[in-house]
Amino acid sequence: MIAQIFAPLWSTFGWILLLFIAIALFKAFKPFLKGKMGEFAVSAHVKLYLDKDHYILLNDCTLPDEQNQTTQIDHILLSPFGVFVIETKNYKGWIFGGERQKMWTQKIYKKSFKFQNPLHQNYKHQKVLEAVLADILDPALIHSVVVFMPDCEFKTQMPPNVFQGAAWTDYIKSFADPVIPPMKLKRIQLRIEKEVLEKSWKTNRQHVDNLKTYRRE
Repeated sequence: MIAQIFAPLWSTFGWILLLFIAIALFKAFKPFLKGKMGEFAVSAHVKLYLDKDHYILLNDCTLPDEQNQTTQIDHILLSPFGVFVIETKNYKGWIFGGERQKMWTQKIYKKSFKFQNPLHQNYKHQKVLEAVLADILDPALIHSVVVFMPDCEFKTQMPPNVFQGAAWTDYIKSFADPVIPPMKLKRIQLRIEKEVLEKSWKTNRQHVDNLKTYRRE
């Protein structure tokens, strides 16, 4: 009898509870999903605008650094014309920033948010990759690129290697002189694939913990 009385209530509140859980999970994973959407867009740009015979894209590469920590590179683009370290940012609103500024600003209506200069962020990625390839590749052939998604609008003059949408592919194609022979390019790819940490929840968790430790220091 009691079960019959409470069954309709449980049915109603059960769905409400599941809805709250779903909303909480979406909020928790929203930054991760936004990041993955940006990374997916860059992968699509490569397929659409760059010659597959000349470019090899490595995605989501977590590499150990010399401080026993890790660095997570969104994309590494290998080509005969150079190696490109690509950082993606999936931000909306107005973006303000300069090459030498430590923090950049995102503004959505009347709210402003600070975030780390992505060029500085990518500089560490570039240095870690230089160390991994130290005995194979001249560091001058490793280039930094930052790609924002088209939902944002730049409100300050951006450095020449910061782009919105697919415009970054034109920058890549401006490097037209072959400087890395095919055999060396294959060695570079094999070296990175050997050093990169396995893609797993454990690797992501370790990287997040390393970031927290770094920010406290």
